[in-house]
Amino acid sequence: MAIEVSDLRKSYGAVEALRGLSFDVRRGEVFGLLGPNGAGKTTTVEILEGYRARSGGSVRVLGQDPAVRDRRQQERVGIVLQSCGFHSHITVREAVGHMAKAYPRPRDVGETIALVGLEDKAEERSGRLSGGQRRRLDLALALVGDPELVFLDEPTTGFDPAARRAAWTVVGALRDLGKTVLLTTHYLDEAQALADRVAIIKDGAMVAEGPPAELSPTSAGYLVSYVSDGRRVEHRTDDPTDLLHRLTGDALARGDRLQGLEVARPTLEDVYLELTAEDEQ
Repeated sequence: MAIEVSDLRKSYGAVEALRGLSFDVRRGEVFGLLGPNGAGKTTTVEILEGYRARSGGSVRVLGQDPAVRDRRQQERVGIVLQSCGFHSHITVREAVGHMAKAYPRPRDVGETIALVGLEDKAEERSGRLSGGQRRRLDLALALVGDPELVFLDEPTTGFDPAARRAAWTVVGALRDLGKTVLLTTHYLDEAQALADRVAIIKDGAMVAEGPPAELSPTSAGYLVSYVSDGRRVEHRTDDPTDLLHRLTGDALARGDRLQGLEVARPTLEDVYLELTAEDEQ
């Protein structure tokens, strides 16, 4: 395991931000940590990164307790915070090259810049970059040390759709390189596309965990829909086979057709919204 969390607790006075959180992240996987604002995501990530002390429980990151600030372990971890920055008057290449000097075995600077899609901006001063380009620079700064584990905290905030897709390609490349990624994001389509497994937390506790495609809401697991008399008719069911047999049988008996017939499983967004509904009110 790259990350092992058992009964993690964090209190701020009488307020319990984390209430016995437990999960593991396997080496080489992309793991998504999801939840509404105030659920405890940032507190959890900061404890894993070693920036915040926990109140109780056990945490191991790459086999060590992150509360012990060990330089050799820190060199094995890359971090993209929600908000980063660098001196506005130096170029992208200079920024990445400067960060590379902090690591014993960094990636090639040009290769890292190309990995995040900034090769055309390598000689541009960082202060002149767009918001999305600055986030790519943040990502390059986290990757140039060639870390084993990468924390990505809202990595595509401010990206346009094309830039988001490019960032997804970068995350896929990290997986192909055998890196472990812990991702926090409010874009549920992003988590659905990138994460091998996700954990949804609510009020500091785990409410669901598993591969995105296998998580199901407590309501019926399939949506069957079709168009009839110009309007879309929807049925929710746990067993679409029997429902489809009845619907198509009735249509054939009438000499009718089920236009636009679709069978869909709940998306990660459907599961998330149901499990966190109270938080979103």
